[in-house]
Amino acid sequence: MTAVGYRTGLLADPVAARRALVVVLAAAAALAWVLFRGQWRLPHNDDEPLFRSLNEVHDIVARNRDLLAPVRVVVGGLIDVFNEITASLGWPGVLGLAGALGFLFGGWRLALLGVLGFASLGVLGLWDESMLTLGMMLAAVVIALLIGLPLGILAGRSNRVSGILSPILDVMQIMPTLAYLTPITLLFLIGATPSTIATLIFAMPAAIRITALGVRGVAPSTVEAARSLGATDRQILRKVQIPLARRAIGLAINQTIMLGLSMIVITGLIGAPGLGLSLTQSLNKHDVGSAFDSGIAIVILAIILDRLTFAAGEWLDPKTRIGQVPSPRWLSIGVPVAILVAGLAAPFIVDATAFPDAIAFSFRSPINEFTNWLTDTFQGITLSTKDIITAVVINPLEGFLKMSPWWLLIAIVALIAWAVSGRRPAIIAAICLGLIALLGLWEHSMETLTTVLVGTLLTLILGIAVGVQTARHDRLRAVLRPILDTAQTMPAFVYLIPALALFSPTRFTAIVAAIIYAAPPVIRLVEVGIRAVPATVMEAALASGATRRQLLWKVQLPMSSRALLLAANQGIVMVLSMVVIGGLVGAGALGFDVITGFARGEQFGKGLAAGVAIVLLGIMLDRITQGAGGRSRRTMLRARAG
Repeated sequence: MTAVGYRTGLLADPVAARRALVVVLAAAAALAWVLFRGQWRLPHNDDEPLFRSLNEVHDIVARNRDLLAPVRVVVGGLIDVFNEITASLGWPGVLGLAGALGFLFGGWRLALLGVLGFASLGVLGLWDESMLTLGMMLAAVVIALLIGLPLGILAGRSNRVSGILSPILDVMQIMPTLAYLTPITLLFLIGATPSTIATLIFAMPAAIRITALGVRGVAPSTVEAARSLGATDRQILRKVQIPLARRAIGLAINQTIMLGLSMIVITGLIGAPGLGLSLTQSLNKHDVGSAFDSGIAIVILAIILDRLTFAAGEWLDPKTRIGQVPSPRWLSIGVPVAILVAGLAAPFIVDATAFPDAIAFSFRSPINEFTNWLTDTFQGITLSTKDIITAVVINPLEGFLKMSPWWLLIAIVALIAWAVSGRRPAIIAAICLGLIALLGLWEHSMETLTTVLVGTLLTLILGIAVGVQTARHDRLRAVLRPILDTAQTMPAFVYLIPALALFSPTRFTAIVAAIIYAAPPVIRLVEVGIRAVPATVMEAALASGATRRQLLWKVQLPMSSRALLLAANQGIVMVLSMVVIGGLVGAGALGFDVITGFARGEQFGKGLAAGVAIVLLGIMLDRITQGAGGRSRRTMLRARAG
C-alpha cells in the first residue's frame, strides 16, 4: 500500500518525478565516468584533415576574391570620405564641431565635455590614431544603420520578418568578437576596409532589434486611430510609427556606435590603423604604460560619443520637450554656430594639421613604474591567488572535462540542460558539442569551457554580493553608478590592461579580465531583481519575524530568480567573449587558435574551425541559461496553481 501510494504520489507530482529521474541519471553518469575515465578521449591534432580541407577552401576563395572588389571599393571610399573630412577640419575644426553638437543637444556641459574630451586625445599624443579610428567607425556605423534601420522597421511591422531575422540576430549577438575576424580576413584580407566590414556586421543587430522594438512599442490604439482616419500603411509608417519611435531609433544609433567602437578597436588584430593597432602592439610587447595611453584614449572617445548620441536621441524625442522651457532661438542655434565658426576659423591663426606637441603628455613612464612597483609589492599575493585558484578550481575542472569520454560528456551536458532548461536546450547542447567533436578541437574547446565556467562562477559570486548590497544601500548605489556606467562604456580590449599589470600573461589573466568586463551588467541585473521584489512581500516577511539574512535567502533571491538567471546568461556570454580575447595575454586554447589563424596563412583552417567552435560553445551556454529562465517561470506558475 505504501509503495503504491509513493508511486502514485510521484506520478501526481511531475516535478518530483523529474527530480528523481535526474538523480538516477546523474548517478548513472557518475558511475560511467568512474568506469570509463580516460577512454574515448579526443586529443588535439594540429594536422586534422578538416583543417587541411579548410585551407583548400581558403585557396579557392583567394582565387575568386576579386568578385568582392566592389564591396571593398565602396567601403574604402566611405572611409576615405570621413578621413578627408576630419583632415580638412583639422584639430580646431573637430573641437568646434564637437562643441557645437554638444551645445545643440545637451547644453554647455556637454559642449565642454566634447571639446575637452577631443582635446585630451591630442594631449595624449594620439590625435592621428583617434581620427583614423573615428573615420572607420563612422563609416561602419553609417552602413550598419542604412541596412539595419530599414530591416528593424520591417521586423517591427511584420511578424514573419521578425521570425526570420530573430535566430540570425541571436547567433550574431552570441558570437564573440574574435569569431568575426577569421571569415572576414578570408574574404577581404586585412586592413582598414575589412576591419570596417567586420565592425558593421557586429554592430548591425543592435540597430535592427532596438528599431523593431521601438516600432512595436507604438500603441496599437494609435495605429488603429490613424487607419480609421483613412491613412495608408505608408502614411502610418511615416507620420505615426517612425515619429513615435524616434527615441528608440536614437537609442539604436547610440548602441550601434558603441558596439562599432568596441569592435573597431579589436580589429587592430587584422591591421586596422588607429587606436586598436596601438593597443594591440603595446599588449604584445607587454608595455602596460603605452597600452594605458591607448586605452584611456579609447575610453574618452567612447564616453564622448555615448553622451553625444544619447543626448541626440533625447533631443529627437518630442516627449522629452514637454514641460521644458524652450531656449531663445539665438541661443539654441547661434551659440553652436559661433562655436563651429570659431573652430573652422582657427586654422588661419594656428597650425591645424598636427596637434601641438608642446602640450603632449604620456602616462607611459609613470604607469610602467607603478606596474613594476605593484608587481614587486603584491607579487606574493597575486601569484598565490592565481596558484590557489588554478590548483583548486581550474585544473580539477579541466582534468574532469579532458578525462571524460567525449560521448559521456555530451550526455552529462545534455542531462544538465534538460534538468535546468528542458528538452529543446538539451538537444541543442548535445548537437553543439557533437559538432565541436567533429571539428577536431575538442581538447582546446574543453580548455576554453573551463576558463568560461570558472570566470562565470567568480563573476556571479562578485556580482551577486555587490548587487545585493547596492539594492540595500542607496548611497552605495549612487557611488557605484558612475563607475558602472563608465565600465559598460569601455571597449573589451581595455580590460586586458589592469589584468595584465597584476598577473602577467597567463590564462588566469584572461579570467580576471573577463570578471572585470562582465561584472558591471551582472551587478546591475542583480540589483534590479532585488529591488523589484514587492514591498508588501518584504513587509509580510519582516512582520513574520524574518531576519535580514532570512529575508535575503528565502524571499529576495528566490523571487528575483529570473533576474539572476538573466545575469548568469549575460555573464556567460560576456565572459566567453573576453576569455577568447584573452588569447592575447596567455589564455591559449580557442582564442589563440583564432588569432594564429588570421595571423598565419597556413593556420587558417584551424583558426576558422576554432571560430566555429567558439560560436557553438556560445550557443550551447546561451540556450541552457535562457531556457532556465523559462523553466523557472513555468515551475513557479505550476506551484501557484497547485
